[in-house]
Amino acid sequence: MIAAWVQWLVAALVLLSGFFALAGAVGLLRFKDFFQRMHAPALGSTLGTWCAAAASVVFFSAEAGVPQLQGGLVPVLLAITAPVTTLLLARTALFRQRGPAPVKAPR
Repeated sequence: MIAAWVQWLVAALVLLSGFFALAGAVGLLRFKDFFQRMHAPALGSTLGTWCAAAASVVFFSAEAGVPQLQGGLVPVLLAITAPVTTLLLARTALFRQRGPAPVKAPR
């Protein structure tokens, strides 16, 4: 049987995770520019993932009676890959804003 305080902590972390995801979705809808739209969902999903992973670690550690840290691997991988994908998206948007590159005449 899992203690009541662990259940409350897991429930709070899952609700907080949902709140961050909702805040990211609202930011995606409200912002006008592509670069602003990239910011809110990236932060919302990252913070939401950290909270969900923390809830997973707390729940399964309490259930097994020993630390279960495997759930913490997901946000670590997200922290490595999310900045790379955000950078690639931003660079693509900048290249599209510039327009086509001028064609140089052959010599």
